[in-house]
Amino acid sequence: MKSDEKILRALSRREFLKVSAGAVAGSLVASLPIHAFAHAYGSDRLRVGLIGCGGRGTGAAIDAVNAGEGIEIYAMGDIFPDRLNASRQILNEQIKDHMNVSDDRCFTGVDNYKGVIQSGVDIVILATPPAFRPIHFREAVQAGKHVFMEKPVAVCPAGVRLMFEMGELASQKGLSVVAGTQRRHDPSYRETIQRIQDGAIGRIVSASCYWNQGGLWHVERQPGWTDTEWQLRNWLYFTWLSGDHIVEQHIHNIDVINWVLGAHPVSAMGMGGRQVRTEPHFGHIYDHFAVEFEYPGGIRVLSMCRQIDGCANFIGERVVGTDGTANQHSGQARVALLRSAREPLPPRACASGTGNPRGQTPQRDARRHRKHACCDYGADVRLHRQAGHLGAGAQLQVEPAGARRDLPIRRDGGRPRADARQDRAGVARLRKWLEHLAKQGQWGVVAWASLPISTQAGMPLPRIDCLLRV
Repeated sequence: MKSDEKILRALSRREFLKVSAGAVAGSLVASLPIHAFAHAYGSDRLRVGLIGCGGRGTGAAIDAVNAGEGIEIYAMGDIFPDRLNASRQILNEQIKDHMNVSDDRCFTGVDNYKGVIQSGVDIVILATPPAFRPIHFREAVQAGKHVFMEKPVAVCPAGVRLMFEMGELASQKGLSVVAGTQRRHDPSYRETIQRIQDGAIGRIVSASCYWNQGGLWHVERQPGWTDTEWQLRNWLYFTWLSGDHIVEQHIHNIDVINWVLGAHPVSAMGMGGRQVRTEPHFGHIYDHFAVEFEYPGGIRVLSMCRQIDGCANFIGERVVGTDGTANQHSGQARVALLRSAREPLPPRACASGTGNPRGQTPQRDARRHRKHACCDYGADVRLHRQAGHLGAGAQLQVEPAGARRDLPIRRDGGRPRADARQDRAGVARLRKWLEHLAKQGQWGVVAWASLPISTQAGMPLPRIDCLLRV
């Protein structure tokens, strides 16, 4: 056994927490999933306290105990007893073996977080409306607890300043702190952004990010509720509780842009309003925003978010560089390098799948800037070109059918295919075709890389990128 393995096996779980915290305590938000510090050698159990027993908190508790062995939910807290009881029932049904929550460790009322933090837990999950996050974080850090907290971490300048202050204290104490910015933990995002930062698309010149979707839930007001209780139960729709959806939801996409650029905006110009969602039960937040951010170096970023039913929806980010573009959305991301408009289309990769019978010229295709070509090899092929630009290579993306609902693979008379086995066969055929082109000297295959993805149903599908030399 290696010496470092011997040392780890000699550590208890709580000792390991202290050791592992040093790797992530240098920043307010560590890019690690909760199980990175919640799993260690030893027989003693890690106690998790849940503060905020809504849907997010309940889901986070289930994720926490599924991260490894020896993890238990030890205490729970929420302002409203009915929310705590409903969450406790769900957890007892779904993770019964990991539940060790006695009645005396269930806390309600505005100060419920104090009871949870002082109950003897090792880790706390902060999942209340974000207005309370800074106060709860301060209490947890001062008590020496490790923290997983949902985003956003604050909704006002005073709250942000407190988070920075407590983040420094957490670093000094060697505590692990993780925030729920999902894309930081998504393998496809991590791989794609690493490629961007390694220069895959050249110098970044602009970007855009979107969270455009339909409306969300609301809770009808009940007799006997005060204004405060009604607002707390509908916290999404009140800026003092949520920060509005540009902060509460669109932060995911803005965070990706900050991550890509390694910076924060220096100025912003934007607009927003209440166009559709104007009824009183929707509080006073907006239903749409559009902002142009300026980043260091004069990089302009369009930020757009909307929560209106019956409109085109899109959630994702696009980064434009001098040599190509990168498109990301949840569960999937791609990098495409620019190819000269003077270069001919490769055989069997045009719109018809059989060459170029329509007589389309590369220049005409370049006006479209982006060519979506579905060939008869059962795979979706995207080539990006722009007149006057010639990058170091060309990126060809291959995706099986069903990987994206908005890009169905058309084959066999235009019928979409969704069978995973056939998808793998289609990818294999396309790969053979590319290798054939390489042997002919038309395009040289430089490198292959495999990135697994899954459908919404969880079915794993193959995915390959092939980097082709122009």
